[in-house]
Amino acid sequence: MIKSLRRKFIAIAMCSLIGVLVLTVGFINTFSYIDVVNKADSRLSLIEGNNGTFPKNGQPPKDGGMRGGGKMSPEAPFETRYFTVTIGESGNVTTVDTGKIAAITTSEASEYAADLYAKNSDSGFCGNYRYKAVPKSNGTLYIFLDCSRELSSFWSFLVISILISIAGILVVFALVLIFSKIAVKPFAESYEKQKRFITDASHEIKTPLTIIEANTEVLEMTGAESEWTQSIRNQIKRLSSLTQKLVFLARMDENQGKLEMTEFSLSDAVLETADSFSAVARNSGKTLDINVQNGILLKGNEMTIRELVSVLVDNAVKYSTENGNISVSLVEESGHKKLTVKNSTTALEKGNHDILFERFYRSDSSRNSETGGSGIGLSIAKAVVTAHKAKIHAKSPDGNSLEITVVF
Repeated sequence: MIKSLRRKFIAIAMCSLIGVLVLTVGFINTFSYIDVVNKADSRLSLIEGNNGTFPKNGQPPKDGGMRGGGKMSPEAPFETRYFTVTIGESGNVTTVDTGKIAAITTSEASEYAADLYAKNSDSGFCGNYRYKAVPKSNGTLYIFLDCSRELSSFWSFLVISILISIAGILVVFALVLIFSKIAVKPFAESYEKQKRFITDASHEIKTPLTIIEANTEVLEMTGAESEWTQSIRNQIKRLSSLTQKLVFLARMDENQGKLEMTEFSLSDAVLETADSFSAVARNSGKTLDINVQNGILLKGNEMTIRELVSVLVDNAVKYSTENGNISVSLVEESGHKKLTVKNSTTALEKGNHDILFERFYRSDSSRNSETGGSGIGLSIAKAVVTAHKAKIHAKSPDGNSLEITVVF
């Protein structure tokens, strides 16, 4: 349980960190890319407004403009590398201007423009070039702006930010791994003390119970059996059952993942355990139906599985209605073993009732008192199921019955 708590603590911490880093790095790099695109589009607009050439003073002409207006750096005309291609109405390249760039040839520029013209694309990226198609009276002017330096800076920053984030995650993971042990240590100590208290208290209770039972026998031998001595015996029996359950539950908590697992016949275990309650149900005026599919095998701890079935059937017999029906079924479907124990009941809300597996939970304290229940039986069932990495659920499909299902 402590290991599970520590794993959850580490998982929550790391998921939170990764989520924050992903959002932070994502936002920063998204805005960085948008800034690259906006600056490129501003220069394209400037070239477009100056009839395909970059203004020498870096300012937009009066009749056209740079995105957002404003003035560019005086070095912008010398730093900007671009080329233009004009395609006529017939789809043929009419003019090519590569005088402001050395990395592209006339033929390559023509191929870029022809390909975009065929795709009917107006703007975007073509490799490292940001382009824009401008309709003209004699055809279409394609302006290509070299953004290799800006894109290279963007990709470098993206890679570096991701690597730094990964390194940070690994460092934080190492720190969380170390300090999580310290963080859960007080809880672990408290939990261990609680388990020792339950085990020690259970053993300590056994001695006075044995003495009380012996004294009761002496009283009945010297006197006569009365309702008072019978009441003492009933309470001794109830306390003995409670201490046995507490010890069993403490051992299950202590031996999580350490149970000896062997393959055995689940069909035989369920059938034999459930059948032992037939006489109890019959004497109570109740009907117990057992429907077990033959040949179902399970790799697990047979002793605890039998205890699981015993707890579920005993709970169903105790809390079913007068002259009620109890059914036990075991089937194998799609590789899963499904054990279902169902009993009739009254005044139960429809829907999920998994809260019944909480320790010492009592849905009706008066009924528990009458039946001798302690509110810990189903907690034992949950512990056994957890140890076998299975699932258990309780529900009321109609408000008149309780159905507990275990899926292995």
